[in-house]
Amino acid sequence: MKYLSRPSLWALVCALALAAPAFAQEFKVGFVNTDRIFREANTAKQAQAKLEQEFSRREKELAELGNSLKSLSERYEREAPTLSESQRQQRQKQLIDQDREFQRKRREYQEDLNARKNEELQSVLERANRVVKQVAEQEKYDLILQEAVYINPKHDITEKVIKALNAAK
Repeated sequence: MKYLSRPSLWALVCALALAAPAFAQEFKVGFVNTDRIFREANTAKQAQAKLEQEFSRREKELAELGNSLKSLSERYEREAPTLSESQRQQRQKQLIDQDREFQRKRREYQEDLNARKNEELQSVLERANRVVKQVAEQEKYDLILQEAVYINPKHDITEKVIKALNAAK
């Protein structure tokens, strides 16, 4: 690897500094906020509604199972002093088994939901990327960023992308 000497490095920095204004005028940058697209675009809202519909039955079943487990546990706590030792152990074992089953079902539900959510969001992101590319080509952007610590609002084209996404069914 070759290294630049100090004088040549200084000359390069000066040349870039002098060329920067001309370069900045020709270089057009835009920014897209993907979080906002996931919240506001119709396709993202439809994906969310689809997921809610798809998983609502399982979510309801899990809630019912959790409530049932809670009521059985409360009942056990009330009746424990009057039970024999063998009955108490048997009930404890049943509660532990039911709690394990509940935890397993909840974990499976969460994994399935996360997998489906990732699929749906990936689909929305692919559509959004196609629209971003169209906007960039139409308006002659040189660079479109999706992640930034700070961006001047004048470079934010998220609203254009959301409108184009909503229009392109």
